[in-house]
Amino acid sequence: MKKLNKISRRSFLKAAAYSAAALSALALTGCSGSASTAGSASGSEGGFKVGIVNYVDDASLNQIVASLEARLDEIGAEKGVSFNYGDYYSNAQADQSNLNQIGADLVADGVDVIVAVATPTAVTMLNAVEDTEIPVVFAAVTDPAGAGFEGLDNITGTSDALDTHAIMNLILAANPGLDKMGLLYDLGQDSSTQAIADAKAFCDENGIEYIEKNGTTTAEVQMAVEALAAAGVKVVFTPTDNTIMTAELAIYETMIEAGMQHYTGADSFALNGALLGYGVDYVQLGEATADMVAELLCDGKTPAELPYRTFDNGIATINTETCAALGLDYDTLAVAFEPYCTEVQPIATAEAFE
Repeated sequence: MKKLNKISRRSFLKAAAYSAAALSALALTGCSGSASTAGSASGSEGGFKVGIVNYVDDASLNQIVASLEARLDEIGAEKGVSFNYGDYYSNAQADQSNLNQIGADLVADGVDVIVAVATPTAVTMLNAVEDTEIPVVFAAVTDPAGAGFEGLDNITGTSDALDTHAIMNLILAANPGLDKMGLLYDLGQDSSTQAIADAKAFCDENGIEYIEKNGTTTAEVQMAVEALAAAGVKVVFTPTDNTIMTAELAIYETMIEAGMQHYTGADSFALNGALLGYGVDYVQLGEATADMVAELLCDGKTPAELPYRTFDNGIATINTETCAALGLDYDTLAVAFEPYCTEVQPIATAEAFE
């Protein structure tokens, strides 16, 4: 995994990267058009300028970016074109002022497309391109309709919509007779809103008490976990919440010590120590996002012609080290989970995917 810059790594179009006449010829033959006036020029003179904006540095979102960039490289080689994302990558570190500045910078740079990773990023980038023809392709927006993206002509992308009911079934399969559940999330994360509402409805329907704890920083999340432990909670649910994802490495040992099983909405949580992650394959999502970028820039499609994509939520990822530390048996859990998912796979604790 490459080291991500805090806000932006701009080389302001280094001459050496854009002087090769061969790239110009390839771009002309490989792609038929681009999405903006600025894009037509860059697409034929030095490769398409692809702005990629990551919301925060965490295992899930970093995996999307890595997959997206790798797929763009593949498509570029296949089509004989150049996608320049290296000079237009930014990581906002979950800071709204950073997002605003990044959006303004990318518009000033005349990028051909902006790839916005996570909901807050997509909302900000959509505002940034309001008076331009630059399209936005979002990645990992959990609820595109709730974010207000449906019916708009200049935005499309990929959704990591979570099947909360499926995770609830996994929880009950491992904990029959469960009567109390913790809900750990950030109130400010749009990606958590619907999933938490669904979890509450499930608990109400099944006579399960739920205790909510929230945090907006890692320190606050740590205190929330300690409060859940003090309340005697043994099972905790977190959706695809970027704040909790960022904090997972700091909280998983505390949860293990308290005997808490953490069920979450992405395999990256399990990578960082949670008992289980369930949901979208983010490598596949990143690749699909790159494919949509290529359709816009190379095939002359418009965002309105490309409905946003969703994916099957079928992979349950169990952290084998956490499983053992909690006194659970991996094979037993895998058998219990099989009726409720398409695949069960093991993972060990690490900071990032290799």
